This record gives sequence, structure tokens and C-alpha cells, in this order.
Amino acid sequence: MTSVIFPNRVLPYFLLAPQIAITLVFFFWPASQAIWQSAFREDAFGLRSTFVGLGNFRTVFRDPSYINSIEVTVVFSVATTLASMVAGLLLATMADRVIKGRGLYRTLLIWPYAVAAAIAGMLWLFLFNPSIGSFAYFLRSAGIDWNPLLNGTHAMILVVAAAAWKQISYNFLFFVAGLQAIPRSLIEAAAMDGANAWRRFRSIIFPLLAPTTFFLLVINTVYAFFDTFGIIHATTGGGPVKATETLVYKVYNDGFVNLQLGISSAQSVILMVLVIGLTAIQFRSIERRVHYA
Repeated sequence: MTSVIFPNRVLPYFLLAPQIAITLVFFFWPASQAIWQSAFREDAFGLRSTFVGLGNFRTVFRDPSYINSIEVTVVFSVATTLASMVAGLLLATMADRVIKGRGLYRTLLIWPYAVAAAIAGMLWLFLFNPSIGSFAYFLRSAGIDWNPLLNGTHAMILVVAAAAWKQISYNFLFFVAGLQAIPRSLIEAAAMDGANAWRRFRSIIFPLLAPTTFFLLVINTVYAFFDTFGIIHATTGGGPVKATETLVYKVYNDGFVNLQLGISSAQSVILMVLVIGLTAIQFRSIERRVHYA
């Protein structure tokens, strides 16, 4: 194994400085501000702050709407992660078999990832709009009274579909890279031994994709917790009746709409600890079952 030697000892620090600066400015500084503000409560006019210690956290956990946001977040995160990963793996497997026009198919499937979250939300909102949406029209034709503006279950299906659709391209890209790294000799040997396509996928392809699957599981979980705010804000606004109000959207509602900065900061701290803990659990429990080739 070769090691990299820099002629100038100061050069490595200059190379690391931009990333360290970005991390400090956009992560550690906001996180420290949230922790500090979570211990204070401001008056109605925002002119005076009172130290309350853990009072904001006690208020948060006693709030029934916050417990509802936890339940909504669990359902939304699990559904979005499973839908986007299964669809990405299916498309990657199908595209890996295509010989003619493979590059075109992959380029078209990657495009949705470049769409902004708010644009993706508005796109799906128009498609499923109960008055003018084309998908809503077909659902009504099938006898389904589709209305995500009034039905909480329909609204959850809408935001899950929009969030999963946007993330499919990311999963597809990594699954394709993982499939290309699998030696073709293993698959050809299994085919010569009489294993059908499903047996080859279950016994050879999917186990060798375990590192990629584990990585995407962590990334998709974090995505569902944090990066779906724009989709929910553009489609349902957390409604109807808080049916799609996730934890990150409740932080926004309490902080920027209701101007309860202490309560909102406490919720952001809880959310940060929750995601860090969930990621650690995934690394400890799932990574043990991951076999790296």
C-alpha cells in the first residue's frame, strides 16, 4: 500500500479548510444555536428570553400533536425508503440487462434527481389534484373517491409517491454501479448450473449488493427525515388535520409560523439526536450482516 506524501506540510490543511469551514458554518454553528435556544423561552413579542432549562423539552413531549408527528414521520420514512429503494433496484436490474440504448435509459432515469423538491411536489400535486389531475381522473373512473385535500390517507400516499419518485434516481445510480461491480463470471456460472433469474438474483446478485443497499438505507432514512420538507410544504402543507406533518415540518410550523423559537429549537435538537441514534443503530445492527466482497 502506497502513502501520499505532501511536499509542503501546510498544503493538507489548506485542502481540508473549505470542507471544515462548510461543516462549521452549516452544521456545528446552527446545531449549537439550536441547543442554546432550546433552553430559553421568549415572550410574545420576542423582546425578552427566559431561561427554562429542560422546560421546552417537557412541553414538547406532553404535546399530543408532537406525538402525532412522530407517528407520521415513522410511517412516511418507512414507506418512502422502501418504495424508493425497491423501485430503484428494480429499474437498475432492468437497465443492466439492456444492451441497445443503455446510456439513454440511464440518463433519462437519473434526471428526476435534478428536480428541486418543491418542483417535484408541485408536479405530483397537479397530477393528483382532485379537480384537474390526470391521475385523479383515472382513480375516479375506477370508483375511487380521491381527494388528498380532505383525506389524510390519500395525502400521505401523495407525499410518499412524490418523495420516493425524486429519490429513485439516486438509488438507481448506486444500484447500477453495484451491479456493474459484480463479476459476470459468477452469474454465468450460476446460469450454467441451472439457476433461473430469480434464483441468481436472490443467491448471488442481492447478497453482493449488500454494501450498496446498506449505504442507501442510511441515506434514504436521512433523506426522508430532513430533505422532504419542500415536498410536503408544496403539496399538503402538513395537512389535512396534521396527517402529513412530519417532525421536520412541525419544527418549521412552531418556529416560523407560530414563532415559538424555544419549542422549535427543542424539537430540532430531538430530531438531530433521533437521526444520529437511528443511524448508529443501523450501523451496529445491519452492517454486521453486510458482507463485503
